Amino acid sequence: MASSLDIVLAFDDNFWAPAYAVMRSICLSTHRRQDLVFHLLHLPLLAEHKRDLEAITGEFGAKIAWHPLDGMELFDVFVADMPASAQWPKVVYARLLLADILPEAVSRVLYLDCDMLVRAPIERLLEADLGGMPLGAVQDSLHPFIMGRRDMRQNSGIFDLADPYFNSGMLVVDLAQWRAIDVKSEVALIAGKGWLDRLYYDQDVLNLVFRNRWHKLDWRWNTMDAHPAHEALDPHILHFTGKNRPWALWAGILRTTAYARWYRHVMTNDLFYRFARHRWGRWWRKRLPFLR
Repeated sequence: MASSLDIVLAFDDNFWAPAYAVMRSICLSTHRRQDLVFHLLHLPLLAEHKRDLEAITGEFGAKIAWHPLDGMELFDVFVADMPASAQWPKVVYARLLLADILPEAVSRVLYLDCDMLVRAPIERLLEADLGGMPLGAVQDSLHPFIMGRRDMRQNSGIFDLADPYFNSGMLVVDLAQWRAIDVKSEVALIAGKGWLDRLYYDQDVLNLVFRNRWHKLDWRWNTMDAHPAHEALDPHILHFTGKNRPWALWAGILRTTAYARWYRHVMTNDLFYRFARHRWGRWWRKRLPFLR
């Protein structure tokens, strides 16, 4: 049994509350709370938001390892030419630097996106057999459309659509093997081919780097576009990849996502409504610049 359960999240200050919900759902789903170490790869956080995240340690005895990305030369240089958007900020590429940012003593780690909810003991996933591969993941539910894009032809020169393709929202990583691959050099080769602007952000990059070097895990560990119908299938990790998100105020009333009411109470009522005000404030500031 591992002495620690190492989990990585990467986010900016606009996603602090969902990050907290992921962390708290993990704590609520395991008896090994004091073995948990949350490695938070983050851009600058408001002091209030950082205190919210730190509450995990007081409630459950879990540990937090802070890894600030702001001003980190390694991160700044790596993401400088990476494509990004409002929905996919450059912080998403931090997961590609796991081997460089995390301590050498960490041998296996679980990466999770922040739009998730965990319902099963996370140690079962961290201790899963990866079949000798450096990476364990779940096949993407939109495979092969994401690979090929329009008419399943757009990226035919980059991907073979018959190949398996994983969703990068949940990754079980053998860091020793990851380090041996030298991910940064692999990304540089992809960039040198002029492909970056044609790729689906970090997920396509990871699928190219780990082509034929990943182990397929059960879909329950990354149940994508989670709807209420999924509740009957006992999903272990829900991944809210669709347009409807569980932190929307109407989600619990209209049942637009799986476990929406559960999610609100995992995030806690206080944080749920503060996050709603935060999102509304951002929406108005984008449209009314004088409010900035």
